[in-house]
Amino acid sequence: MEIFLTYLKVFAVGGLVCLIGQILINKTKMSSARILVLYLLVGVVLEVTGAFEPMKQFAGSGVTIPIMGFGSNLAKGALEGVAEKGFMGAIAGGMSAVAAGLTTAIVCGFVFGLLSKSRSKKI
Repeated sequence: MEIFLTYLKVFAVGGLVCLIGQILINKTKMSSARILVLYLLVGVVLEVTGAFEPMKQFAGSGVTIPIMGFGSNLAKGALEGVAEKGFMGAIAGGMSAVAAGLTTAIVCGFVFGLLSKSRSKKI
């Protein structure tokens, strides 16, 4: 029963994040790219203020998998980089913290690009 409740929390929080994004798409003139950046910045702000960790403890991958988790990891790496190497560590720390995710996205994009057949949109 405990595993069911865990999955329910993850699904509910992740679904709420998606619901908010869909409402922003439907009710505003925001493009999906702007919403993506907004979620990234929300993850950064939540990490810097210390609010992301309690959310992660409660919802697990419901908040870490969406783009907010990427923003959180980027901010956490930048903060650790600043602590270790000063100002220039902010860039290096942030990039090293998200390197695995970025590498996976690039490799998967490349593989699917090779396997897919491109075609023009019909207007």
